[in-house]
Amino acid sequence: MRLTPCSRKSCLSWLSTTALSLLAGSTLTTAITLDLQDPNSIKSAASTCAYNLLTFYTGNNTGDVPGNLPQPYYWWEAGAMFGILIDYYYYTNDSQYNDLVTQGMLWQVGPDNDYMTPNQTKTEGNDDQGFWGMAAMSAAEQKFPDPPSAQPQWLALAQAVFNDQASRWDNQYCDGGLRWQIFTFNTGYDYKNSISNGCFFNLGARLALYTGNDTYAQWAEKTFNWTQAVSLMDQNYHFYDGAHTTLNCSDINRVQWTYNAGVFLLGASVMYNYTNGSPLWQERVMGILNATSIFFATNPPNVMYEVACEPPNTCDTDNYSFKAYLARWLVASIKYAPFIQTTVMPWVQASATAAALQCSGGTNGQMCGMKWTQGSTWDGTQGVGQQMGALSIIQANLIDQVTVPVTNKTGGTSKGNAAAGGGGGISTSNPALSQNVITRGSKAGAGILTCLVLISVIGCSWWMIA
Repeated sequence: MRLTPCSRKSCLSWLSTTALSLLAGSTLTTAITLDLQDPNSIKSAASTCAYNLLTFYTGNNTGDVPGNLPQPYYWWEAGAMFGILIDYYYYTNDSQYNDLVTQGMLWQVGPDNDYMTPNQTKTEGNDDQGFWGMAAMSAAEQKFPDPPSAQPQWLALAQAVFNDQASRWDNQYCDGGLRWQIFTFNTGYDYKNSISNGCFFNLGARLALYTGNDTYAQWAEKTFNWTQAVSLMDQNYHFYDGAHTTLNCSDINRVQWTYNAGVFLLGASVMYNYTNGSPLWQERVMGILNATSIFFATNPPNVMYEVACEPPNTCDTDNYSFKAYLARWLVASIKYAPFIQTTVMPWVQASATAAALQCSGGTNGQMCGMKWTQGSTWDGTQGVGQQMGALSIIQANLIDQVTVPVTNKTGGTSKGNAAAGGGGGISTSNPALSQNVITRGSKAGAGILTCLVLISVIGCSWWMIA
């Protein structure tokens, strides 16, 4: 199978369809009990999903590295997982995993406290770093317990990631934007994609609101406008995967992923709030939200699915997790743009009910598959992404039970540092960095696409995603 740069980094070797069917058919279907009218039931279901999620995490085992997931998972997905576990504490007030999350988040900060870890040079792109930065931002906004004073602080970590990425803005090709990769020697350095720019946009919007520093908002506006101008977002607010610098971004790959819609929706909702209800940002929020309907099935109605890979059964390790991010960012957007709630919650409720039914596999009868549209008929898959998806959509139903995320003016305690970060390979000081003069040496991305071969008597299959 031809592998394209637009695909994300992971390759998955998995059991044959026949074997999966046999495994699924032999598992007792107990599923997770979920009553959306009962907050305690929602918390109980979320607790089960969180527990099962962490059965895949080995970073707290003796001799293993905190903050890392085992193969076939890439480093970025660990950052995404910690972000979802920070959400878990926010929604449920269950603190049993907080120490584990803090340990992992701080272990991976790198020598410049900006999530540029030397041992991830060949696997870290701008999107990867962005997921860790957004997790740190969530910790600041949701008042996740602050690290010890001698350790890096959540807000400063988010600022460091933003500063690094601002230094990589590339005006030479496609009139701006971030490349997918950070380092020139990695496959995909010639690719600019929606998720890398979406993470930067999302983080800039949230930093603007949290700190009150308008420079972050200016960067967010600039990034959104560039995404639209280069046609990674069309006039109907559909977000496409990416395009190549070698063709001046004229070859738009029109694959649509849930997480691209989600990352831009939350950023736009925060900008709506930051601008005190700007009609322009309201229009953008509603445009993105309406376009997001492509990811919700008509049969069964309102159930989220990954339209690019679920129907043809081509989802891989990374794809399995994408719905988790749309789920969490859909409901997070409600706190900043309340007018979307009547559209969002029917999707969330239907999807959560279906996801709980799909948590009917594995040896315990409660491991979650990906295909929520199949209800209690387990699809035969299980893993970090599937667990994060179910956890995110289930706990999202507690959105009315939690407070609005804080800022430094409304109770935020996380300490910031506007000059944080190592520049991702160059010198950078703060978000006021010139938006026009960017050093080319910093603009690249990591992410050599290394396939993990799992040898099995049943066989293996290969795929890669953007």
